Amino acid sequence: MRQEEIWDADAAERYDAEDASMFEPDVLGPAVARLAELAEGGRALEFAIGTGRVAVPLSERGVPVVGIELSEPMIDQLRSKADESAIPVLAGDMTTTRAPGSYRLVYLVYNTISNVLTQEAQIECFRNAARHLEPGGRFVIELWVPQLPQRPPAAQAVVFHCEPGYIGLDTFDVASQQIVSHHFRFGDGDEARLSRSPHRYIWPSELDLMAQIAGFELESRHADWRGSEFTAASSSHVSVYRIPGAR
Repeated sequence: MRQEEIWDADAAERYDAEDASMFEPDVLGPAVARLAELAEGGRALEFAIGTGRVAVPLSERGVPVVGIELSEPMIDQLRSKADESAIPVLAGDMTTTRAPGSYRLVYLVYNTISNVLTQEAQIECFRNAARHLEPGGRFVIELWVPQLPQRPPAAQAVVFHCEPGYIGLDTFDVASQQIVSHHFRFGDGDEARLSRSPHRYIWPSELDLMAQIAGFELESRHADWRGSEFTAASSSHVSVYRIPGAR
């Protein structure tokens, strides 16, 4: 499954509605506030900008935002919210596409670095962020912590979420650190819609090594956008990496 095939016109059209919980004020508000703080009045670049869930409110707070996005249909959805003059977007791969100018902040949210399916390409994502940043600039990643120890030894799949109208389960290939997430959505009838997305999971320590290879140092890590302490029990993290140099 190629990412371009997953994020097609149908998926882009459904994206905001199916992931409506991401737009809840108590979810989105702290993320936008923290990113605005980290931008320090400078320009921000969002890798995998999608439909503009974060970029639009961040721009409305006065932070100039530019985006990179692989999926043309996702860009089309963003354009219904903000035009090119408000939020410029380059169509391309976030591991290689170069946006013009330099930035105080590059950010990559909602686990999207795991959509990059090899370790080498994930490192290139860090390197591309470094190419865009001013000295002292930051790269922020929001990412889930792999929960593999909770998987029964003989199980080939684990349900990661279940609610009325939705069941999500993951299948694993531990040798390659690959997961395929299977999303089942259904109503009152007897039919369901299945969508799938492949991921390569990354341990926090591995992420730190990728950052070091690209010239970053870890500035902070918290369990969420509100700054909660990151512990062994945390299911996700917001990690802030910094390029050494003058602020």
